[in-house]
Amino acid sequence: MNTANDTGMARIRKACIAAAAAVTALFMACAEADTRFSRLPARLVVTNTNTIPQLNAALGNPGEFCTIELKGTSYRFTNTAGASEVNRAALANYQSTYLGLSGLIVGLPAIPEPGDDTQHVVCFDLSCPNCYEQYAITKSLRLKEGGRASCPTCSRTYDLSTQGIVAEGDGGQSLFRYRVTYVPYTLQVNN
Repeated sequence: MNTANDTGMARIRKACIAAAAAVTALFMACAEADTRFSRLPARLVVTNTNTIPQLNAALGNPGEFCTIELKGTSYRFTNTAGASEVNRAALANYQSTYLGLSGLIVGLPAIPEPGDDTQHVVCFDLSCPNCYEQYAITKSLRLKEGGRASCPTCSRTYDLSTQGIVAEGDGGQSLFRYRVTYVPYTLQVNN
């Protein structure tokens, strides 16, 4: 009877060790994956993206980007061609929304990320990360032609098609990046 008990206990120990190893591997994989994304909170769901011209263009055309900011009771969607405003209550569907530090930049990069064959929608914070880190202030970036965004305060320009790295000006930190998913006509930022 003790032999059966000992065998059962050995199996339980092996299962526990295997489970602990799997959990450890999972945490290590998550820690590695998190290095691309900011830990700042960001949350937004936009359905019917095809009804907002600037956002629709950014989600469907490589190299196009759109900013999203909260302006009073509306969300303002801006690209290099113009802007649209959408009532906050109509868009939010009564969900909690966080637009990072200053707002969001979303779009489809002109080139795929290293190791990927296709472009995927990306989302960055609209705030300059270097001004934020150095001075603890939020300075909103301005979209430029060619998939870039510039900071009027520190004169850095960021390339939105290459993970938000500094493309012009003093070197520094890349843009704060958020997790985003896009399926036709629904954009979800959830960080």
